[in-house]
Amino acid sequence: MTAIRPKSLRRVVLEMTPKPFTATDDATLTRVCETLFDQWLPLLRHADEAAVLLWTADGSEILDYQGIGDDGAGLVREIEWARYIGVANPPDEYPEDPKRQSIAAWPRPYRENPARITYGDLRRIVARLHEVGSARCGLPVSVGAIFDPGPEFAKSPFKYTRHPEIAPGGTMGKGTWVTCGATLNGDSEPYAGFPDGIPDGTPLGVFLGRQARLFLRDMGFDYLWFSNGFGFALDAWHVTGALFDGAAFHPQNAAEIRERILGFWRDFRSECPGVRIETRGSNFSTGMDLASDASPVRDIYRGGFDLVAPPNSPWAAMDGDYGLELVGYLSHIAELPPGDHIPWRYYLHDPWFLNSPWLDRYGRSPHDIYLPLALARLDAAGRVTPVGSASFLTVDNSHGELVRQCPREVIPHVLTALADRPDAAGPVTWVYPFDDYNERAFSTDAASSSASGLAEVFFGDWFMRSAVNHGFPLGGVISSENFLAARKNSSVTDALADTILALPVSAAGSALEGALADWVERGGRALLYGPVTAAGERLLALLNLRLVTPLEGEFELASNLSPDVVIHEDGAESPRLLHRAILSGGGLDTQPRTSKTESDDWEELVSVAQANERRTYAVIRKTAAGGQLAWLRGTFSAKITDAKLPVAHDPSKWLGAEVLLRRVLGRLGISIRMEKQTPDTRTPVFVAAASRGALFFSGYNHSTLARLSLRFLDGAPLLLGCDAWLENGHATYNLPKAWHHECRCFVEQAEPGAVVCQEQCSGEVGIRRRMLIKGLRNATICFCPEPDTDLGRLRMTANDPWPYVAATLPFESEQTAGGLRLRIRGITGSLLISW
Repeated sequence: MTAIRPKSLRRVVLEMTPKPFTATDDATLTRVCETLFDQWLPLLRHADEAAVLLWTADGSEILDYQGIGDDGAGLVREIEWARYIGVANPPDEYPEDPKRQSIAAWPRPYRENPARITYGDLRRIVARLHEVGSARCGLPVSVGAIFDPGPEFAKSPFKYTRHPEIAPGGTMGKGTWVTCGATLNGDSEPYAGFPDGIPDGTPLGVFLGRQARLFLRDMGFDYLWFSNGFGFALDAWHVTGALFDGAAFHPQNAAEIRERILGFWRDFRSECPGVRIETRGSNFSTGMDLASDASPVRDIYRGGFDLVAPPNSPWAAMDGDYGLELVGYLSHIAELPPGDHIPWRYYLHDPWFLNSPWLDRYGRSPHDIYLPLALARLDAAGRVTPVGSASFLTVDNSHGELVRQCPREVIPHVLTALADRPDAAGPVTWVYPFDDYNERAFSTDAASSSASGLAEVFFGDWFMRSAVNHGFPLGGVISSENFLAARKNSSVTDALADTILALPVSAAGSALEGALADWVERGGRALLYGPVTAAGERLLALLNLRLVTPLEGEFELASNLSPDVVIHEDGAESPRLLHRAILSGGGLDTQPRTSKTESDDWEELVSVAQANERRTYAVIRKTAAGGQLAWLRGTFSAKITDAKLPVAHDPSKWLGAEVLLRRVLGRLGISIRMEKQTPDTRTPVFVAAASRGALFFSGYNHSTLARLSLRFLDGAPLLLGCDAWLENGHATYNLPKAWHHECRCFVEQAEPGAVVCQEQCSGEVGIRRRMLIKGLRNATICFCPEPDTDLGRLRMTANDPWPYVAATLPFESEQTAGGLRLRIRGITGSLLISW
């Protein structure tokens, strides 16, 4: 195997609580800091700088801060720090556990006699982290503080006793969540920024900003982290919110909420300028938060507030919703604040709730490393923006232990993922309407803020999340604004030519609608989803659709698409569809304009019927230049309950319509089929990333009983090191829980059989790598060489015995937008490729 050459990171961020500091003497502080940096040195060697995000408490140490004072008395004041296991501020009542036995119902000290930590001790800890870190790893070291809006991490008399008015949010029960738009009641307590007390009606942004500026300066912190959605919404931890109650959208609330959130940022920055803000964001996507909570992401990014975009959410470790993690991440990085910094975060330990995800929730499976790091964010020049930082939540566990096993096992996977991360657009790229979604959410036009506005924004991201959970291989994102800019440069357009664009339908007359039509008419491929109610005439004509009366409710579905194989329970999926208009951007309202003829370039792929009414649900159109445009209406196949997330329809009764996006993709050249035991066997989630001329497949199997069959434009992909069964043009795999495999070889052969592609040792001076493909039967093989390959030295030899010195067979060469393709035909037995 070729040596791994990982690309560098701007920063590695080690998140920790003070729990490892079991005492505050100098020797203990030094020992803990040395252990911390030594454990992570193999990764820090690949970074330009190191950082430690210190979860001292929950930010109440900032709110309560009274300053140092002329006599230094403030340094001996004790901090109520995060020394607990469990919810530090539990609810008054916990019906599920009236005896308070669980850590959710009552906190416990993490050890007997936890250390007493004062503000002076905290300042020494921060200083020691700077000093030891720089000495140990030879890098500049920054240290960050946090502010969290919730009740979990440390006891907070400020939030829940003295000033409960700032915490009206109900994320973890009534009155538990601080909202950034709150105002404080007056009090007479002295604070660093308010020595005479807080004036009545002081905005939280003003108070927190002034307190943070003084606290960060005095304690030696370099930046501040806004945790758990703080600053992006008032209370964004549920599918519903101030704009959506589960039954209706309320756009009239959007402007006031937006102003409260932006008012917080303006107030905070007026009091605390110049300190970098890093953010957690919510667990949802940009569109989801816009449609339910009026989260003004665009205004925050472009408001001059000097912040970093949110990283991927850690929630998938708990609920397995990797579609939500990946879609949310892509939507948050489609556009970026100034600096174009993309953070990535990994859930290593939970220092509060007695779990260590690497060891238990993930079961030492590295899929949540490889999946998000395989995503490609494209800029206006069509270039991939590299991930800038890697953060680890947290490096200490709930007992305050720095477990050496975890960095030792995790770092090699991180380095491999960084080495293989994308450097070009992959097979499928999401064109994300970042500006359009923000404009729809805050439009003053009632028409565009109702079902055709907020509802379409809501539907678009929830539908894509569920499609990814159904195996749709979404591997990258380009904002609609960057795509439009890229279209003006022919070299950039050529670089995108091999990717299939996936995007929601645009409004009539929009620049994106025209650019999309031009794209397919000039030979590009695109997959649209969502309602065409507001589409323009040019697009409707391309799709051969006309608008009719919208319908919702129960439908029978008829499809020309290849279904997944269900082995048990009658061996078939349900043909029934339940379409709720409020969750799906409106009703089903399309029929063909004209009937298909034998010579036509248009086909209806899916239709639905209700009583005597029929609606077109999916179509495909081929253009004269070889382009393809497919459209799937789509349904968000779920219901809204009191749960934080939507509840999917029962797959034994209803088809999860999001699966059809993957099946329509098959008509565009990327066919992905599943074999499942039962209808509710969960589908693998995977990404194919373009890197160094190859595709790198990274995925996760919820159930290892599921089988995955693949065919791409170049043929059936041969994953390096995996046995494949070739049949009907597809390579079928039985894959483990998590996988990450290089693919440089694609094969086409009519006869079924077992085929494997294996890495071979070089064994020859001047040869760097060899790949051996066995089991071929009159096959055509497409090989994708590395960009620096010397084709004059590359050899393809068939059935070549050791010492592999036969002359190369002739092969064809073709330069494509996706890179060089080398093809050799008529091979039976084995093929050895050496370079």
